[in-house]
Amino acid sequence: MPEINRNDPSAGSSILEIRGLQKAFGDSPVLKDISFSVSTGNVVTIIGPSGSGKSTLLRCASFLETVDEGDILYDGQYAVKSGVYVPKKDLNRFRMLFGMVFQNFNLFPHYSVMKNICEPLTLRGIDKEEARERALSLLKKMGLEGKENAYPCQLSGGQQQRVAIARALAPEPEILFFDEPTSALDPELTGEVLKVIRQLAEDHMTMVVVTHEMSFAHAVSHRVVFMDGGYIVEEGSPDQVFVNPQSERTKRFLSNYKQ
Repeated sequence: MPEINRNDPSAGSSILEIRGLQKAFGDSPVLKDISFSVSTGNVVTIIGPSGSGKSTLLRCASFLETVDEGDILYDGQYAVKSGVYVPKKDLNRFRMLFGMVFQNFNLFPHYSVMKNICEPLTLRGIDKEEARERALSLLKKMGLEGKENAYPCQLSGGQQQRVAIARALAPEPEILFFDEPTSALDPELTGEVLKVIRQLAEDHMTMVVVTHEMSFAHAVSHRVVFMDGGYIVEEGSPDQVFVNPQSERTKRFLSNYKQ
């Protein structure tokens, strides 16, 4: 897969910074002193074996899980400091900064495609006509023109995931999180979704993508994070991680990956 142009003149300051993040479920630590940052306009992919903490990290960054310790900053402002969250009204303001795409789409089955995209916008106070215009524009971008009145059960998995991406993009977030967006799809449908994410990368959308698609991660990332056992084992440019990994654990994980 050819690599994207990684020269983005708008890239620079960190939109997201995580410091010393720790999270346990009961007596089982899942994240152990995780620190990394995401610069505006960049794509960071998170790779690693199942159970390494990748999805939990995204869920903590998006406030779907509560951290035990550490800091989370958006645009240089604390949302969480030493494990203590800002008040709910301020946390809701931070939530406006990001969108989330899940592996199982999480569309409302009893809503049409249009309502799935527009309902979250109107709940945020956006005018219904503007919400509809945004939805139609995004559906066109996703290659889903004419599907606005369809229901999720009438769509393929790839189409459902593209609707989910449109829904996440509709509020115009500063950063998008993807939690294994192709894991529920067959190879042909996987290609549809990866093509959309790649186009977003070329448009300099800031993204954090948890993925098992190694060639895709190599092609679209500005930085790659390899996790194992709740730790960040290695982090660097795609070539540093995929071509010249320093950690023996990274080398073993990538041993079946062909350049």
